Amino acid sequence: MLRGARRLLPPQLRGRELALPRRARPLSTAGREEKPSSFLGTKWKDTAETVIIGGGCIGVSLAYHLAKAGMKDVILLEKSELTAGSTWHAAGLTTYFHPGINLKKIHYYSIKLYEKLEEETGQAVGFHQPGSIRIASTPTRVDEFKYQMTRARWHPTEQYLIGPERIQELFPILNMEKVLAGLYNPGDGHIDPYSLTMALAAGARKYGALLNYPVQVTNLSPRSDGTWEVETPHGIIRTNRIVNTAGFWAREIGTMIGLHHPLIPVHHQYVVTSTIPEVKALKMELPVLRDLEGSYYLRQERDGLLFGPYESQEKMKLQESWVTNGVPPGFGKELFESDLDRIMDHIEAAMAMVPVLKQADIINTVAGPITYSPDILPMVGPHQGVRNYWVAIGFGYGIIHAGGVGKYLSDWILDGEPPFDLIELDPNRYGKWSTTQYTATKARESYGFNNIVGYPKEERFAARPTERISGLYEVLKSKCSMGFHAGWEQPHWFYKPGDEIGYKPSFRRTNWFEPVGREYKQVMEKVGVIDLTPFGKFIVKGNDSVKLLDHLFANVIPKVGATNISHMLTPRGQVYAELTVSHLSPGEFLLVTGSGSELHDLRWIEEEALKGGYNVEIKNITDEMGVLGIAGPFARKVLQKLTIEDLSDSAFKFLQSRHIKLSDIAATAIRISYSGELGWELYHRKEDSATLYNVIMEAGQEEGIDDFGTYALNALRLEKAFRAWGAEPADFIGKQALKQIKEKGLKRRLVYLTFETANVDPEGNESVWHNGRVVGNTTSGNYSYSTQQSLAFAYVPTELSKVGQKLEVELLGKNYSATIVEEPLVLTEQTRTRLQKKGGSAKV
Repeated sequence: MLRGARRLLPPQLRGRELALPRRARPLSTAGREEKPSSFLGTKWKDTAETVIIGGGCIGVSLAYHLAKAGMKDVILLEKSELTAGSTWHAAGLTTYFHPGINLKKIHYYSIKLYEKLEEETGQAVGFHQPGSIRIASTPTRVDEFKYQMTRARWHPTEQYLIGPERIQELFPILNMEKVLAGLYNPGDGHIDPYSLTMALAAGARKYGALLNYPVQVTNLSPRSDGTWEVETPHGIIRTNRIVNTAGFWAREIGTMIGLHHPLIPVHHQYVVTSTIPEVKALKMELPVLRDLEGSYYLRQERDGLLFGPYESQEKMKLQESWVTNGVPPGFGKELFESDLDRIMDHIEAAMAMVPVLKQADIINTVAGPITYSPDILPMVGPHQGVRNYWVAIGFGYGIIHAGGVGKYLSDWILDGEPPFDLIELDPNRYGKWSTTQYTATKARESYGFNNIVGYPKEERFAARPTERISGLYEVLKSKCSMGFHAGWEQPHWFYKPGDEIGYKPSFRRTNWFEPVGREYKQVMEKVGVIDLTPFGKFIVKGNDSVKLLDHLFANVIPKVGATNISHMLTPRGQVYAELTVSHLSPGEFLLVTGSGSELHDLRWIEEEALKGGYNVEIKNITDEMGVLGIAGPFARKVLQKLTIEDLSDSAFKFLQSRHIKLSDIAATAIRISYSGELGWELYHRKEDSATLYNVIMEAGQEEGIDDFGTYALNALRLEKAFRAWGAEPADFIGKQALKQIKEKGLKRRLVYLTFETANVDPEGNESVWHNGRVVGNTTSGNYSYSTQQSLAFAYVPTELSKVGQKLEVELLGKNYSATIVEEPLVLTEQTRTRLQKKGGSAKV
């Protein structure tokens, strides 16, 4: 229900009265309202290069960046007025911090843009940069901060782990009783969302973009040439592309073209106090405070404080009626009824941490809608299955993302490829399995988990399993710890009697460490079976299939019956994706990619096929096919019991593929294993998975067959240091860029490090040190169960990349001495076999 009445505060707040205006104004812009600029007062155009739908900070930022970069005919359409929806009532927090590596770049760009926007546009933005402090009040939080420090040092962002004394200096009204440490980001702060959007709008107009409102989009019609017709009450605009930046109206825009965007509005509340004498007396503005255990943020607002909590998933509130019935037509700058009872636990935690709040009057409560995706991250980029339809939607933190996402998306649109990898924001990470019920349940979890400890290998269990389960799920679910991969459940590691079972997250080695070592040994010494069904799987066939793949991949196309690992490159020569390519029959190929890249890669393939006019059929068979992997020295012996096909090394060579029958079950067998050991991947109808698994396990009893999961697979794979590039292929995408990169030379090289640690292992993105300064970063890491030490890949300057070079890797606040070694640490099975035949030594 929209708020419109006055109400009393709960008794805990001493019965003070709370003012609740029907239509609140932005905190820093009271008395100012943007006057709607009807299209009648602007030149109406019926053609555009890009039409942006939605006039919040995200859409206006994109219009600004596209126009500034030189794109002509950028039109933004807003159904109400600029900032309507979620932007206008946002708390406006800005921070360099993000636990993800790539989103740090988005945050960094946004802040740097906001710092200079007023000078560029002449519009004040109300940007305050007092810094921010995240509070650790438990030892586990201190570990988390140390974990985040090593992931931040190799970025340009300033970030410091500070002690209680420094925290007290920066935030003198804080109760220090429980404070152990703080994560401090100078330059963080808050900005007035309304003024920010108006400044971006002024810049967009300055560079030639048209911002038309109020103009409602009533329909979208795709044309055969890939362009669009955008229908409005004032006429039709023909455009080369559409970008949906419509906030909590984004679902309605998607529905117009048959897309289901997994989004849901969430109620978020914050309260503002009147003047507090102790705050007014301060000589400097307080840094933004984030009490992670209390699950709230707190910042100075004039001479008072602004406080916003994130309630638990049990207490938080969704606006589910908007999903089923649509957003009310007139909703724009309205708010919900406030509910302070729902956030009382957080209010009490804040009063305990900042005692001056106990004597403060609350003068305003803002309860407004923000849009959540299931995993809290926005969806940014082109959408698979629809030509020239882009999205920038699902922003739970739109203010800090607006600048960076506007620039990122603008670069992508203009250059034809993203400036850097942000696959975690790919809108195609969701599929048909992302139902409305799934979205609602996950959004509850994500909102409630805003401030939980961010462990490595984190799993979240709400709304699982989805409808997307492998044929082995029921067989394996009680035997293992499952992980979530693009809607699928996949075994991470398996239980044995005596194991501590279940999900036990930690920054150090935890309950899966020894069992994974057991599974590693199983594959190295006997034979193991793994469920690989979540792989993305496509069939490409037709008269031009070879030509298309020759264009797509930086590798030779395998002959019929052969397989290779190939890379799709961007025009700038960056790796876009890695796929396994099998030539099943003349002109018919099976392409296999990682589970998280399924629709990401399919979109690229489909787009290139359309642009080039290739006569091919592309079919996504991911949900139809199951995949079992079998690996280990006895893998051949076990499978040979089930088939009349000759599986000997001479008859079925490494990287060959063929159709076979295993105990009368049809399968496409590919001799490959990411474990680097003797093995096959067996592609089959998903409904045959359980039967095939059972006959393999029965056939392998004598050989001691057993299960293994993805944790062991990763340990095996990293030890083998897999990287394979083909011979000089045809004129593939990115070929010229690669030549230029080669001619200019590399500034950094990927090296292979080994080091001894204390109960903690690298996972990637840790800082690499040399002579007291950070010189690089790890990209992946693990424990080597064969050599009983940690190992990692890392990028370092070329002058520090020689074998034998001594470096240091930072883990949980400690630097461990590391050495660059020759790769791989463990030779693959086929290399060991070849060396043994030649009488050489085989390094295991």
